[in-house]
Amino acid sequence: MLKNIRLFLKGMAMGAADVVPGVSGGTIAFITGIYEELIGSISALDKEALSLLFKGKIGPLWTKINGNFLIVLFTGIFTSILSLASVFTYALEFYEIFTWSFFFGLVIASVWIVGKSIEKWNIKAVLAYIVGTIIAYFITELSAVNGIDAPWYFVLSGALAVCAMILPGISGSFILLLLGAYSTILEAVANREITTIALVGIGAITGLLLFSKGLKFIFERFYITTVALLCGFLLGSLNKLWPWKEVIETFTKHEGTPKEEIIPLTVRNLPPDSNWPIALLCAIFGAVTVIGIEYAGKKLK
Repeated sequence: MLKNIRLFLKGMAMGAADVVPGVSGGTIAFITGIYEELIGSISALDKEALSLLFKGKIGPLWTKINGNFLIVLFTGIFTSILSLASVFTYALEFYEIFTWSFFFGLVIASVWIVGKSIEKWNIKAVLAYIVGTIIAYFITELSAVNGIDAPWYFVLSGALAVCAMILPGISGSFILLLLGAYSTILEAVANREITTIALVGIGAITGLLLFSKGLKFIFERFYITTVALLCGFLLGSLNKLWPWKEVIETFTKHEGTPKEEIIPLTVRNLPPDSNWPIALLCAIFGAVTVIGIEYAGKKLK
């Protein structure tokens, strides 16, 4: 029972991270020690699993896909997304600097924790770390596009976002932001718009099943290089999380409609303002939170 409660809370932490552009649920899974089990469990949903399902062999199927793990974890994820969508929208609107500072500290600590998990750094690991950093930084510098409010676009957005979601350092919400679908989907979740949620869910499930198999294959054969690459993703994503931003250019989405909103195209870093002492404390709190989770994880093991 206690194990399931801990797993549910980890799922809620993943869901909370997935709501915020710039923070990855995969990061939370990675630093809480459930990442490989998550990928392995998802990738177990294959032809053999379907065969067991059609034959009515629910027990063997449940064991094969690690059903208890998946159901508890995803219950936590969806509970968090449904309950915190409005909270994070409010926090980013009224406490933007402090919220981003917290996540900045969280990811900095994650870079350190993931990095020290690599016992021996070789040339391949160093190169993967550099490449991962460059890729993540490049993604954070991309400009948002004006999304399309069409069913196929929501399915595509869900598939691309979930692929990013399970990669530490690359945020699924940020991918949605780049695609121009973030605010529409967040509003749909907050307002319980079942059709939009279902379309995104179909895309997410499809992308998750396809992407997890490739990721599991890479993990099994190139573990150190893959972890170094993911560590680079974390470092490169810090560019997006810097709390002080200046909007250089914007465009209006859904102009002339009730859903009209201003979307930033590019941002540039600014020097800290008078809020920096509190922001620093928020960043430290974020870092301490991650280190505390990692320490607690070791003790519980």
